[in-house]
Amino acid sequence: MAAVAVSLSACASSDRDNATTPSGPAATSAANPTGEAPAGTEDTAGGATSSAATSSAATSAAAGGEPANADGTFIFGAAAAPSMFDPLYATDGETFRVTRQISEGLVQFAPGTTDLEGALAESWEPSADGLTWTFKIRQGVKFHDGEALDADAVCYNFDRMYSQVDAGANQAQYWSDTMGGFKGQKNEDGTDKASLYKSCTVSDPATAVLEVARATSKFPSILALPSFSIQSPKALEEYDANNVVAEGDSYKYPSYALEHPTGTGAFTFTKYDTANGTVELTRNDDYWGEKAKVKTLIFRIIPDETARKQELQAGTIDGYDLPNPGDWASLTEGGSNVVVRPAFNVMYLGLNPKNNPALLDLKVRQAIAYALNREQFVGSQLPEGAQVALEYYPETVEGWTDTVEQYNYDPEKAKALLAEAGQSAMTLQFWWPTEVSRPYMPDPKSVFQAFKADLEAVGITVVETSKPWNGGYLDGVDAQDADAFLLGWTGDYPAADNFIGTFFSDPTGRFGIQYYDYASALVDELAAADSEPDADARAALYVSLNEKLLSEYLPAVPISHSPPALVVASNVEGLVASPLTDEKFNTVYKTE
Repeated sequence: MAAVAVSLSACASSDRDNATTPSGPAATSAANPTGEAPAGTEDTAGGATSSAATSSAATSAAAGGEPANADGTFIFGAAAAPSMFDPLYATDGETFRVTRQISEGLVQFAPGTTDLEGALAESWEPSADGLTWTFKIRQGVKFHDGEALDADAVCYNFDRMYSQVDAGANQAQYWSDTMGGFKGQKNEDGTDKASLYKSCTVSDPATAVLEVARATSKFPSILALPSFSIQSPKALEEYDANNVVAEGDSYKYPSYALEHPTGTGAFTFTKYDTANGTVELTRNDDYWGEKAKVKTLIFRIIPDETARKQELQAGTIDGYDLPNPGDWASLTEGGSNVVVRPAFNVMYLGLNPKNNPALLDLKVRQAIAYALNREQFVGSQLPEGAQVALEYYPETVEGWTDTVEQYNYDPEKAKALLAEAGQSAMTLQFWWPTEVSRPYMPDPKSVFQAFKADLEAVGITVVETSKPWNGGYLDGVDAQDADAFLLGWTGDYPAADNFIGTFFSDPTGRFGIQYYDYASALVDELAAADSEPDADARAALYVSLNEKLLSEYLPAVPISHSPPALVVASNVEGLVASPLTDEKFNTVYKTE
C-alpha cells in the first residue's frame, strides 16, 4: 500500500457562526433527481443545481498530468488538530478535511462546483411527492477492510446515525441540524422529537430506499455532507464506534474514531502522530475511482498562519488553506499558486428591534441600507472577485433573483427616509467581533469602522460594542442585545433554506423577527418554499420570498460575497478548489 501525508488548515464544512477558528467557506448546489446533474439544471425535489464551472483561478493546474514521483508525498499545512476521525461526530473543518479523503457518501459535489453527482450511489430517483428516494448502489466497491459495499451496509449506516443516544446524539450535530430528532428522542413535554428521517430499506443488494417525513429542498444534497459518509459496518462494530462518553465539558471517543476509521475513499488512515502534529494517510490502491497520484498524504498541524506561509516558502509544506488576502499578491510573486474558490458565502449587517423600536419602521431599516457604501467597502477591503450582495445568498442558489429591491449607496435618500420616520437623530447600538477572521469578513474592525462612518454621515449616532467572538459576541447577539451586528454564513449545501431558513425561520433568533408584524407570514413562507417538491414551483416561491425579504421585511442588510483561497507551491498540480471546502486530494501531485 502507498502512504499519503497531509497537514490540516481548514475549518468546518460550514463556516458556522460559532466556529472557533477562522474558517474556510462552503458552497453547494441542488441535486438532479436522476442522479445526473448537468450544470444549470434543476431537480424535481432536491434543489437547483449550480451552473458554476471550475476556472483556471480555481485549480492549481490543468488535470491529466503525471507526477514526477508516483510514490511521492504531499504535505498540507493545517490550522488546527482534528477532533477525531469519525465524520458522524465531527463539526470542524480540520476533521472533515481528513475524513473526506477516507470516506464517502451516497452522493458528492462535483469537483469545483456545487453540482450534485453520484458517489457510492450511481444514481437516484425520488418519488413525485419527494418522500421516497431510491438509490442504486455502486457495485464492486470495497471498504478499506476488504468488506463489500452493498445496500445492507448503507442502511446499517443510516440506522446507526438515527439510533444515536446520549453523548453520541449530542455530538452528531450535523444529523440533528439537518435531520432533526433521533430514534426515540423526546421533547421536554414528552412528545416525540420530529425527524426528517423515517427509514432505510434494502430492496436488493444494489438498491437502498430512503424515506423522509416531509419533502424538503435540502434532500438529497445533505447526503453529500461528510457527516453522512458510509463506513464499514464490520469496523464500526469491531471498534465500538458508538461508544462516545461525555467527560465534563469534553468527550471521550472510541478506538474507531481515533485509530480505525474505515471508509471507501481514495486514502486509508495510517496514523495520527500527536507528538509531531501530523496525520498520515496512505493511497488506497483498490479505490473504485481515480487512484491517488501521491503515495502519502500528510496533514501537518501549524496553528499560526504566518508560520504556515513561512513553511510553504521554505518548502517544508506543499500548501495550506485560507492565506490572508493581503498576502495573495506576494505569495504569487514568490512563485506560489493562489487557488481561489468560488464564493459561497454572505456577510450581512443584522438588525434587531428588541431594544430599539425605531427599527420596527421599515423606512429606518431601508435608510440604514441606503447609508452603507457597500461598493466602496467591497472594492477596498475584500479580495478580487468579491461582489456586493443583492440578497442573502449567492446567485448559484435556487430562487436568487435580480428583481429584488436594490439599495445602492444613496446617503441623501437615507437622510430623507430617516426624516420621514421621525428618526433623524436616532441612536444605534452597533456590535462587532474581535479575535476572529472570516473569509467573508477578514478584518471585522475595519468593516465596523467603514460602516460606522457611513451611518454617522446620515445623522445616526453609533454606540460601539466590541466583544471576542467566543467571549461574549455570539452569545450577546443571540441574546438580542445588539441593535445592529456584523455576521455572515458560508453554505453547507445548495439550498436556499440553508441560508434564509437558517437565518429567519426561528422568530426568537438573533434578528428579533418576533417583534415584527410580518413574523408569522415569513415563517410560513419559508416552510412552504422548503417543502415544495416541484423544483420550478419551489424556485418561484423563493423568488417571491426574496423579493419580499428585501422590499417589505428587510431584517438585515446583505453586504457582500467574498471568495476565499488556498495556496500551493509552484510544483503542485491537480488541486481543484471547491466552493464548499470539499477538496479531494487524490488528483493532487508534484511535478518535481
